[in-house]
Amino acid sequence: MELRHYQQAAKQAAWDFLRHREGNPALVLPTGAGKSPLMAAMAQDAVQSWQGRVAILAHTQELVAQNADKLRRMWPDAPMGIYAAGLKRRDRFDPIIFAQIQSVAARAHTLGRFDLLLIDEAHRIPLNGEGRYRQFIDDCMRHNPNLRVVGVTATPYRLQGRAVPVCGPEHILTDIAYEARIPDLIAEGYLSRLVSKPGECPDLKSVHTRGGEFIEGELAAVMSEDGLVERTIADLLGRATGRVAGIVFCVNVEHAEKVLARLHAAGESAALVHGGTPKAERGNLIAAFQQGAIRWMVNVNVLSEGFDAPHIDCVAMLRPTKSPGLYYQQVGRGLRLAPGKSDCLVLDYAMNVVEHGAIDEIRVARAKPGREAEVQTGRTKECPQCNALLALGIRLCPECGHTFGGTDPAHLDRPIDAPILSTERERVLNDYEVASVKYERHEKPDKPVSMKVTYQVGMRRFHEWVCLEHSGYARTKAVNWWRARAGMETDVPRSVNDALELAYALPRPSHIRVDETSKYPEIVGHQMPARDIDTPRIERVLTEADRAPTWLRESLRSVA
Repeated sequence: MELRHYQQAAKQAAWDFLRHREGNPALVLPTGAGKSPLMAAMAQDAVQSWQGRVAILAHTQELVAQNADKLRRMWPDAPMGIYAAGLKRRDRFDPIIFAQIQSVAARAHTLGRFDLLLIDEAHRIPLNGEGRYRQFIDDCMRHNPNLRVVGVTATPYRLQGRAVPVCGPEHILTDIAYEARIPDLIAEGYLSRLVSKPGECPDLKSVHTRGGEFIEGELAAVMSEDGLVERTIADLLGRATGRVAGIVFCVNVEHAEKVLARLHAAGESAALVHGGTPKAERGNLIAAFQQGAIRWMVNVNVLSEGFDAPHIDCVAMLRPTKSPGLYYQQVGRGLRLAPGKSDCLVLDYAMNVVEHGAIDEIRVARAKPGREAEVQTGRTKECPQCNALLALGIRLCPECGHTFGGTDPAHLDRPIDAPILSTERERVLNDYEVASVKYERHEKPDKPVSMKVTYQVGMRRFHEWVCLEHSGYARTKAVNWWRARAGMETDVPRSVNDALELAYALPRPSHIRVDETSKYPEIVGHQMPARDIDTPRIERVLTEADRAPTWLRESLRSVA
């Protein structure tokens, strides 16, 4: 088993972070992108290259077994053990320990010294308080104050009554070192394509929220209204004709039982698992589903994450949620590839796609002074009068003058066919002639500095950031940006200050292409002129830069 290019890049970004920066990095890989092989490769590096000792933590016994299996396949002779009560294993002294957090939280003192902790589904680490993960990490640090932690997750955000990023100076994980994008991995054939369709959803205005989420009892009552379940399942089966395996997310057990009954009444093979399902029964049902003996797996809050069934080609959301993380995890069950699977149909009977937008556009911005963090999504709504697609907060349609009802600016008059991925939305790409370019140093708290490049195009300005002092993928992009201008054989500055000495001698693009589909424009292309480097200016810089380091002077000469 060899790592894919993005897994290799994520591994390198993690090692670069641990070598050159303080704190603990997070690696963001979408569901189905292969977090287990990545962690296995890092554990192998740590043991073989610098004789370190590693613990790989997960919150379910299934994930523990899955992660251990990946290492065994990559490294058959790996010196590894497992500590998980549910797997009836309590190995303690191997160089690599795969552990279920519930089993080891209070037993760090019995396991010896670790140099590196790898944490699967790292968004589960509590943001504050004591919790099992924090207890284990704190106890491990008593044995080794230099312990480092790497978190791996598909969703670097969570809700605790408010939006909170998983990474930050005040958290265990301090920054994102690498992030792979879902559309890129789909385009490259590493993830399944998603196709989204809306379905009937009742009015949720009467359902209250508590702690940032719908109150379960009220939500279940609305989603179980007379005739709704029957219509939903009839529509689901009609749309899912030809689909091999589906997973259905429900609000609570009572709601799920009604859904299960309708599936059985239609002659479908279906099973239900929830928190109260006995472990042995749950394991048997999941195994039967994974082997293809059951077509529909109905569940309540147990198969949203860490559940591996690649053949799922239909996801049905009957559980509305205010949590972008839960929404992503539900949709993510369909991202894995399987033989014969061309795509995954996402049927949204919960208005989740409209509520949260495309799954690859969900972000949680860090809190600004005096303000809480907020979820940033690609949420949209449709004008019922002229069908214009508008930003969620608009109250008055600028096209036809329609006024949206209710006091909530996010009020939707009817469901719309919102995109599940940003790439499904029609792109707005514009080309602009560049009048001038400005280069300057850009600093952000708790981030390496970058070079901010500002393009003046008529009366407008567009920006991009060249991350020369970053590591991993950001540094690779910066290197490519520089060499596209200065030449492929040119040494690339390691610091922004050195780059600024040279930047104005570089050729500037005659035009830039800007993607203005979303709220924040992104420069996606540059039209470069024929190589026309300002040689006199470079020679002048060479003459004036008496204190320039040797490598910089040599780089200047090679450009000249």
